[in-house]
Formats: sequence, C-alpha cells, structure tokens
Amino acid sequence: MSAPVRLAPLGDGGLWQAVMAAASGRCQCRGACGKPHTKSGGRCDREHGTHRTHAGGQVRLIAAPAEATDLLLPDHQAAALPRNRLAAWCPTCHHGAHTAARKAAAAATPPAEPAALF
Repeated sequence: MSAPVRLAPLGDGGLWQAVMAAASGRCQCRGACGKPHTKSGGRCDREHGTHRTHAGGQVRLIAAPAEATDLLLPDHQAAALPRNRLAAWCPTCHHGAHTAARKAAAAATPPAEPAALF
C-alpha cells in the first residue's frame, strides 16, 4: 500500500505539515474526546487519508490547539498559536474534545444572579 497523500489546507504556510509530521499523520487524541481509544493503545487510530468515515469519505486531520482550554479560544487566537501548542485531530475527536471543554468551562462558571424583579 502506498503512503497517504497529505494535501495541505489552502493557505497553509507549512504549519499544518509540521504538525502532521510531528504526529506521524495520526490523530493525537488520547481520550480528550471522551473515548478511551483502548483498542489502539490509548491513542486514536485514525490516520490522515487512510481511514474511511461512515459516509464513505476519507478522514482529513486538522491542526488545532492541543490543550482543552485552548480549544475554546476564538479562531483568530487559535490560529496564532505556535506549532508546539497544536496537535493533529480527526474531526470526530476534535468535536468531542471541544464539546467536553465547553461543558467543563460552563460547569466551572458560577451561575449568574437572577435579575431583580423590582
């Protein structure tokens, strides 16, 4: 089997390719998405361009913040992170980790005081 073609996103200045090279083209999730990934040694087994999705397409890994708290940054701040703060994510794990980070942040925020009626 030949090596997967690593097509970079439009406008990539090499950052995406550097992140993918550091990850060996494999999703770097180790459970932040809520799945233990036990069948693959604790790390997601999805590789860029090789695993098929349920819809029949190929998985396209993305470079996104590695830390859960950074997943909640606005897009312009996340895009400015250095390579060492980014990780390769499959879309499924990225969505799960982002959802978990959002729920954790909401749980840590104290409820707002109700507005006075009078």
